[in-house]
Amino acid sequence: MWDAWIGRSERRTERVDSSLAMRWLATLDREAPASNTMPQGFHWCLCTPDAPTSQLGPDGHPRRDERPDSFLPPVPLPRRMWASSKVEFLAPLTLLARVERLSTVMAISEKSGSSGHLVFVDIAHETRCEGELAVREMQTIVYRDAAAAGSPAVPPPPADTSFEPSPWSAHRSIVPDERLLFRFSALTFNSHRIHYDLPYATQEEGYRGLVVHGPLTATLLLDLAQAELGDNALKGFAFRGLSPAICNEPLHLVMRGEGEVIELAAFAHDGRQVMAASATC
Repeated sequence: MWDAWIGRSERRTERVDSSLAMRWLATLDREAPASNTMPQGFHWCLCTPDAPTSQLGPDGHPRRDERPDSFLPPVPLPRRMWASSKVEFLAPLTLLARVERLSTVMAISEKSGSSGHLVFVDIAHETRCEGELAVREMQTIVYRDAAAAGSPAVPPPPADTSFEPSPWSAHRSIVPDERLLFRFSALTFNSHRIHYDLPYATQEEGYRGLVVHGPLTATLLLDLAQAELGDNALKGFAFRGLSPAICNEPLHLVMRGEGEVIELAAFAHDGRQVMAASATC
């Protein structure tokens, strides 16, 4: 059904602007690195979609249609999530460097199950820094049916349990609030309304509150890895969203493992797993 979109690509360029870099560091409460390289995860703020406001759909994402220049297929399902990514870090991104990102639709698949109809779109991103391949990523986006009328909010209310961090070697707790979500949306030019419009998130998409961005949670996990291992220490990083993290609720970021393979994860305060991740050094 969507074969005409497989192989479509778009190319975007920009500079690693020092002002953008400082805003990213401020958002994460990070100090500027001693070198002119940016920590891993910064690439998600570069070469972002820039559709005019008049071309945004009801959810805040750029509208998808049948035009030849429409990069993503016009999937009619209303709910969209960043399901997972597999990232290879090949070279650091440097301040003031010219960056180019080539994005290509690699595959589109449909599934039906207990959660309804799903459409998965796999997108390959190649980010070059001054012509050198710096980051290679395979991103999976999933489109879902609207929440059925009367269905319970997602995720379920917190259980009467607590997350236990003792099995993990590194642990950080954070409460993502509206300020953090706003700043990350601004950094990534992401106008998806589930991150800032509470009535839309709860009444239209059926969430229990504002949703923490998947790549924000992934960025926080990368920040934990940086604190333990140093900047630009990872060769690879993969994450998969398991359950939404909700604004103003504690989020536990954890890490364990030695040598080349590291396990990372994010959990809600009651122990519900939000994200599974792994990294290689």
